[in-house]
Amino acid sequence: MNYFKKRNGKWHLSLTGKEAVCGLLFILPFLIGFFLIFLPLIVESLKFSFSDMQVGTEGYTLTKTSNGGFGHYVRAFAVDPDFNLMLLSGIGQILVQVPLVLIFSFFAANLLNQKFHGRTIARSIMFLPVIISSGVVIALEHSDLLVNTLNTTTDLSGGELSSYLNVMGFLTEYTSLPGSVISLLSRAVNGLYDIVVASGVQILIFLAGLQSISPSLYEASSMEGATQWENFWKITFPMISPLILVNSVYTVIDLFTNENNEIMREIKRTIFTEVDYGFGSAMAWIYFVCIALLLIVIGSVVSKHVFYYDER
Repeated sequence: MNYFKKRNGKWHLSLTGKEAVCGLLFILPFLIGFFLIFLPLIVESLKFSFSDMQVGTEGYTLTKTSNGGFGHYVRAFAVDPDFNLMLLSGIGQILVQVPLVLIFSFFAANLLNQKFHGRTIARSIMFLPVIISSGVVIALEHSDLLVNTLNTTTDLSGGELSSYLNVMGFLTEYTSLPGSVISLLSRAVNGLYDIVVASGVQILIFLAGLQSISPSLYEASSMEGATQWENFWKITFPMISPLILVNSVYTVIDLFTNENNEIMREIKRTIFTEVDYGFGSAMAWIYFVCIALLLIVIGSVVSKHVFYYDER
């Protein structure tokens, strides 16, 4: 591209050049933070994963692990009895939850895009899960005495256990269903709660995309005799498809770093409780590579079906 142009014998920035400079200034804080703070920490974490750490009075020293430096990785895959199961379970949950979150957020955005009284309040309510899932509220949920007492007898956590107990108690008191059916229904309701909590940002993104679709497209199709169903599949869905890719990537990363993620809790416990920085860093890098490969696969599959509308 031509970023400079000659005027009156002097070189000046062209409009394209000025836009490029504005773009660089906009991302400059990120670049400074990434290269000066984040990238050195990533390099240190990678060094830890190939080393054993000994902490002394003058700091720490790193020594190369066995198996050519891959000792912690061998331990994670071949020695640790739980990591492989947690890894497969975590990836499996992501593969199940991502389509559910996308479907729910897409149709919720379609409903909120309709004209009805109290639409602004309804949109605010749908965004509440993002606030509810913040660190402060999660901490309050985890500090509940009943939850902490019963958490030793179940694999549910915090808000999951609260929801599970409420639904299970209601069904037990007012129905005569078998205990196994009550437990299944309770977990299904709890799963719906998790999907709603994870869908706030995606709803906003889909809603913004729906509002950017030109009404003239719907008017033209209606004049041609298209039904609402045909408008949805021929106009709404193709026009919103780029945001499906965006929300897919966002949802995977959001679930990957979620507070209730079992692997994340195990990595934190290994590093900060057991003070085993090498093994914890190795687990983190394995998990990162698996999620990166998952993102590549999802991006490749979804991008093949993305439609980009060109107004020119």
